[in-house]
Amino acid sequence: MAASKDPRPCSVADALALVGEKYSLLVLREVCLGNGRFDQLVRNIGAPRDILATRLRRLIDAGILTKRPYSERPQRFEYRPTQAGLELEPVLWTLKEWGDRHLRADSGTPMKLEHHCGDEFVPVVTCRACGEEARHQDLTAQPQAPGWTVRGPAAA
Repeated sequence: MAASKDPRPCSVADALALVGEKYSLLVLREVCLGNGRFDQLVRNIGAPRDILATRLRRLIDAGILTKRPYSERPQRFEYRPTQAGLELEPVLWTLKEWGDRHLRADSGTPMKLEHHCGDEFVPVVTCRACGEEARHQDLTAQPQAPGWTVRGPAAA
């Protein structure tokens, strides 16, 4: 079957078009950890400098990061998350938890997060209305894009 020229309208696809590029989420990880200087990002991510600069510009243009000077001579900048960037942080920690469970089960986590209560932070997705954990079997998709059903285009 050939790929559709008009794929399903999807916010996941839209978000991945922005933050799914190689190194983008790693940039956000480092900035959320407080490592927002270019040399820190290069060291901690391992990205080539030119690609890192491109990712930073794209994340700034998208309103996910801001750029602030921290030195006039030489002129140097640090990057910080905007509100939109901070709203992506739970996605990072959920990905981290998934990776710890499924990719590093034998070797252990390379980093733990501690909640302000003093306990280890393990993210859980919950329903905003009732507070229950969101599990696959409890969710029902309700397509909102005209002409689309859960299975695909309505005419197909």
